[in-house]
Amino acid sequence: MAEAVSAQEVSAWYGKKLAIRDVTLTMEAAKVTALIGPSGCGKSTFLRSINRLHEVIPGARIGGDIFVGKENVYGKGMDPVKVRAKIGMVFQRPNPFPTMSIYNNVASGPRLHGKGIRGKAMDELVEKSLKQAALWDEVKDRLKAPATGLSGGQQQRLCIARALAMKPEVILLDEPASALDPIATFKIEELLLQLKQEYTVVIVTHNMQQAARVADNTAFMLAGQDLVGEMVEYGATQRIFSAPEDPRTQDYITGRFG
Repeated sequence: MAEAVSAQEVSAWYGKKLAIRDVTLTMEAAKVTALIGPSGCGKSTFLRSINRLHEVIPGARIGGDIFVGKENVYGKGMDPVKVRAKIGMVFQRPNPFPTMSIYNNVASGPRLHGKGIRGKAMDELVEKSLKQAALWDEVKDRLKAPATGLSGGQQQRLCIARALAMKPEVILLDEPASALDPIATFKIEELLLQLKQEYTVVIVTHNMQQAARVADNTAFMLAGQDLVGEMVEYGATQRIFSAPEDPRTQDYITGRFG
């Protein structure tokens, strides 16, 4: 079930370097939220903070709170591994496990997390995840083939299927189509519109047209003179692109900088 994601005064550091400051916004359940802004403004840092991947980097830390539904992912006693199991992540470049088959790529998460799914139940989960990722019809006759034999766009949809197999509440995507051709990009965008029926989706994108096409809501981030990223404006995508409240948002979406 999709859950809303609420960030409250989230700041992030790399060692002593402050990367983002006091980011506060609520990403609606069962909607697509796009994070836009120029390179270096902290979009990906904020995205990785949602499922506690930021702290994997040596010396990195987070301040503030992030709630998925009513649960604070930074609450006392929260297991980061369990947090990441509930909040799927898809990276900029497709990263299927190169030594695994298509089937085993999708099955790897449930197996690793000891969900006790085997045999026919696993077959059904793999099939469902691949169907949700709009990949089943293309790979159903070669599930035992290496995942690396797929095209770039297919590999990215496989990575999405791998995330879906964990039955997450939220799916995070960090520029998932930036390395893909226009046809593969279109398939990913179509897929996101389907996924929001069941999941809360957050996507980092540099592509303004992509944000306008797929996102219900858009957050614009910008780094100031101190090179610290902050949230400038957040709201319905149509309003952000047609009548932004902040002149900096207007300057960015019209290409005056960035």
